[in-house]
Amino acid sequence: MPFTLHLRSRLPSAIRSLILQKKPNIRNISSMAGELRPASLVVLPRSLAPAFERFCQANTGPLPLLGQSEPEKWMLPPQGAISETRMGHPQFWKYEFGACTGSLASLEQYSEQLKDMVAFFLGCSFSLEEALEKAGLPRRDPAGHSQAGAYKTTVPCVTHAGFCCPLVVTMRPIPKDKLEGLVRACCSLGGEQGQPVHIGDPELLGIKELSKPAYGYAMVCPPGEVPVFWPSPLTSLGAVSSCETPLAFASIPGCTVMTDLKDAKAPPGCLTPERIPEVHHISQDPLHYSIASVSASQKIRELESIIGIDPGNRGIGHLLCKDELLKASLSLSHARSVLITTGFPTHFNHEPPEETDGPPGAIALVAFLQALEKEVAIIVDQRAWNLHQKIVEDAVEQGVLKTQIPILTYQGGSVEAAQAFLCKDGDPQTPRFDHLVAIERAGRAADGNYYNARKMNIKHLVDPIDDLFLAAKKIPGISSTGVGDGGNELGMGKVKEAVRRHIRHGDVIACDVEADFAVIAGVSNWGGYALACALYILYSCAVHSQYLRKAVGPSRAPGDQAWTQALPSVIKEEKMLGILVQHKVRSGVSGIVGMEVDGLPFHNTHAEMIQKLVDVTTAQV
Repeated sequence: MPFTLHLRSRLPSAIRSLILQKKPNIRNISSMAGELRPASLVVLPRSLAPAFERFCQANTGPLPLLGQSEPEKWMLPPQGAISETRMGHPQFWKYEFGACTGSLASLEQYSEQLKDMVAFFLGCSFSLEEALEKAGLPRRDPAGHSQAGAYKTTVPCVTHAGFCCPLVVTMRPIPKDKLEGLVRACCSLGGEQGQPVHIGDPELLGIKELSKPAYGYAMVCPPGEVPVFWPSPLTSLGAVSSCETPLAFASIPGCTVMTDLKDAKAPPGCLTPERIPEVHHISQDPLHYSIASVSASQKIRELESIIGIDPGNRGIGHLLCKDELLKASLSLSHARSVLITTGFPTHFNHEPPEETDGPPGAIALVAFLQALEKEVAIIVDQRAWNLHQKIVEDAVEQGVLKTQIPILTYQGGSVEAAQAFLCKDGDPQTPRFDHLVAIERAGRAADGNYYNARKMNIKHLVDPIDDLFLAAKKIPGISSTGVGDGGNELGMGKVKEAVRRHIRHGDVIACDVEADFAVIAGVSNWGGYALACALYILYSCAVHSQYLRKAVGPSRAPGDQAWTQALPSVIKEEKMLGILVQHKVRSGVSGIVGMEVDGLPFHNTHAEMIQKLVDVTTAQV
């Protein structure tokens, strides 16, 4: 609902007091304490007011709308409450047909036009300097300047009726060990406006040079510190320009109107676990951190604990690394295009040699990525292409998958071939995929061979898809996850020393190829199910959802029906095993063709595991 201000006085005296500088109520500030709150001002023709209001409502992060006037009814802040005014200095920018044509100390000469214009008050009361102090960090105002730099990004705001512009952000460099403390302080003090929209490499926002801000003065990011970005109300300047109206006005950056209006979404006195953020490092090249709430993170840790049981007594407990599932799912949530590989031809004397562990977990992850509207493809051994094509077709026919997905193969040949496969036109600046996932995929050992758990060499059945994971390490912007249950799977090179020490035949079978994240599960399918469940948790988390969409656009409701329907289920996974049995795919341990995985019966162990994961995922906090 619009919050329309009914004003204390009418034109012309009110306008003169507010914007004509007879009794100036405008101040250049970077932070203020007290009951009055700073707000930036946008003045538009009456005819554009409804559209601009809806534009602000669609982009509440950078444009928190406190209220708006009615024509000829302009609200005044309490008289005598303003100090440190800038008499005679420019306070407004004037826009004509989208172009900024000058700066003004007052709008007195436009009093007639203002009678048919509406003033919008955009909140900018969040004080980063106060948050820095609360987190035990020094203030970082640029030396001698009151207006820190703000940068135009390539992140588009949601458009509405001619209003369209990129998100504008402010930045401060923060020591790595202080990141989480600062982010929590910001969220506590500023609510949604206090939560960062990005932590890490500026180029991920389309910012080429921090030394060239669009507004204000540049901030330097010293070595060892991390750039952190917040949404800025200066986004409104681009919106004013975009509408190309014959006449409009906006506050100059750093100049604000003081008001006693309050933000309806002001933060509570203390944050609940659903709003307390955790910060996690998910990529070094490019540098990237992600955030999620404490409650969401704890749920994902519970999933990691559930799948970490060891029904085969293989010793996988020694391979477990804390928060690998959390970091892998955070990284996947930021991905645009995902490539998944599976297939472990352990039954080399049978046709097909594949096992039932791997494809169901891969398809479960594909289904959820489809629900998130991400691009996804599967890559398999060329000899098994027909098998996987039929599996996917049957999965679509039986409702396990929404639509068909590409099934790819890779024959290898060179480092250049791997790079050419992963990148458009072979250019590492434009990768085709930004996350690779291996679920129960045979992994290359240190001697260049591939081994099953019984130490039998199966290299003749395996294509060198490992080369893609190795090449991805050298291509900025591609992350990788390996899911395994024995240490000989692709990606388990991250825990290869533990595999060699604690897993039977580990000195021979250990995979030597490392993924960025190693998800360990008692059965690899469980790891695929857990990744899908973890993504559901993250996308249902208000803190993470806002971070993903950079505080622009509407959020989807937690527990969105499309996401819930895409979760793994006992019925869907029973269908998947039925499809595998139809194609004579065998269980990994027993070697039988039947409703089991790794020698464990589906209707007991696996069905119970799936139901437990889904129950934890969908449980109300």
